Amino acid sequence: MPLFSPGAPAPTRAAWAFLAPALVLLAISVLIPAAMALVISFTRTGLDVSQPLTFVGLANFRRLVADPMLLKVAGTTFLYLVGVVPPIVLGALALAVLVNRQLPGIHWFRGAFYTPVLVSLVVAAIAFRWLYAENGLINGWLSVLLGDRFSPIGFLTSAGLALPSVMLVTLWKGLGYYMVIFVAGLQGISADLYEAAALDGSEGWRRHVDITLPLLRPYITLVAVISAIGATKVFEEVYLMTQGGPADSTRTIVYYVYDQAFSELEISYACTVGLALFLIVLLLSLIRYAFAAENPLQ
Repeated sequence: MPLFSPGAPAPTRAAWAFLAPALVLLAISVLIPAAMALVISFTRTGLDVSQPLTFVGLANFRRLVADPMLLKVAGTTFLYLVGVVPPIVLGALALAVLVNRQLPGIHWFRGAFYTPVLVSLVVAAIAFRWLYAENGLINGWLSVLLGDRFSPIGFLTSAGLALPSVMLVTLWKGLGYYMVIFVAGLQGISADLYEAAALDGSEGWRRHVDITLPLLRPYITLVAVISAIGATKVFEEVYLMTQGGPADSTRTIVYYVYDQAFSELEISYACTVGLALFLIVLLLSLIRYAFAAENPLQ
């Protein structure tokens, strides 16, 4: 029976009526552009995007497979993922265990740890760029501590330090957000389990190994997959802090898509790279749903 037919239940028709504006906006802003990007990936566009598209079949995909820069940016993105996800999972879990205690003023600590989430990513990236500058606050502190023998560190101008420096911004912004997820999981664990474990001799951190980690496994999987998807799609930090440099050491897949589309005006190839990124994110999402089906959050 059609959803908007006169015979459809009134609650169903009302629900879809409320959803309709959001669905229209979603279609205009996401679904239709995604479909257009898929079509454009099989074509070639010139510098004048108003010209008709030229169908080239799988030429862009063959270029994708043979592109050495794509392999480099994929490796950088993987390093970013590896460098961000484990610290976020472990750090957010440790913070959640810390603030889940019933102590005076603990709500202030929760608020303090969550505050970076409320800061705009643009503001955070610019602030950290100032901190990392050779005449910035970090180098200033180090020069005071070490004296004349200290030479300023190029956090964002050194190929070996730029990527970890950008990772730190993602960690600083994300820890509080994922901490809240873990706090929700911890508050769902009965205190009786910890009391029973104490009677069996499980004390201190041992009780978290025996009880907390097994019961939080669905939450750990959720945080790991969500943070992995976010790390795979990182763009703002790179764009605002390093522009992909130095020597392409911080150029990620999303920044490469941006660079190809708006700097090189290779719209078709940018859509092809974006499609490859979509497949990677889709794979991570399927992993998330597979674990959710086996370990549903209670």
